[in-house]
Amino acid sequence: MIVRAENIGKSYGSVKALNNISFEAGEGEIFGFIGPDGAGKTTAFRILASLLIPDNGRAFIKGFDVVNDYRKVRTLIGYMPGQFSLYSDLTVEENLDFFAAVFGTSVEQNYHLIRDIYEQIEPFRTRLAGRLSGGMKQKLALSCALIHQPDVLILDEPTTGVDAVSRREFWDLLLGLKKRGITILVSTPYMDEASMCDRVALVQNGNILINNTPANVIKNFGNKIITLRSSDMYRLLTDMRNYQHTSEVYAFGASLHYSDKRTEPDLNDIRKYLELKRHEDISIDESEPGIEDVFMKLMKKN
Repeated sequence: MIVRAENIGKSYGSVKALNNISFEAGEGEIFGFIGPDGAGKTTAFRILASLLIPDNGRAFIKGFDVVNDYRKVRTLIGYMPGQFSLYSDLTVEENLDFFAAVFGTSVEQNYHLIRDIYEQIEPFRTRLAGRLSGGMKQKLALSCALIHQPDVLILDEPTTGVDAVSRREFWDLLLGLKKRGITILVSTPYMDEASMCDRVALVQNGNILINNTPANVIKNFGNKIITLRSSDMYRLLTDMRNYQHTSEVYAFGASLHYSDKRTEPDLNDIRKYLELKRHEDISIDESEPGIEDVFMKLMKKN
């Protein structure tokens, strides 16, 4: 395995940021850490990037210990923190030249590594990095992380705060890098990005709730999902929480996602119950569960 973590634990005072988590990522694999803010994703990535020492456990990049062999590890990884960390008062071109020089290389020598990404921001090469749009900043940061030809990319919430189009473009770039054999660890609070990964770890309160392929994670859900709507969504949520067969129910966009205690939910019985509760414009449909549904179920279980 290219990346391996064994029982990594980290606390900040009385707060347990990571609770002895273990995981592995292979060559050319996109491994996603999916979870909300405060779940422990950034702490795990900072440990892998040799920027933070774990309280217990060990982590390795291509067999090198991230604590004892940190100098070697830093030549093997490209790290992109959650917040924009390049020099805002340097131009796009100057930032890239600087990071290449830090690793003893040049933009010219490794331009082939970043060509597909850099061509999109090259028209702005003389613009100060601080004046770029969110999407352009992310592409510049990715270019700087790649310029020394790393074997592993560690990307901490790279698409947070950018528009939907830029998110899609960024993931297209990551899929292209995967084809080159680069191992990519990426964290995100966006559940829809999980489907882009080869494997995902759902993380909450420093614990990995499940670690598997997106398809197998969804299979873990078990129950069918019922999508519910009515003219009074707040009251609908309250009433469905009191329905005798409810397993889980929660708001999901403009509707509710409901799962039943029974193996085969009775949609007619649900409709009759809501009609007795004087709901109007009732909509009841079956749908396939997603990563979000599994996460909500596991959160409740744990």
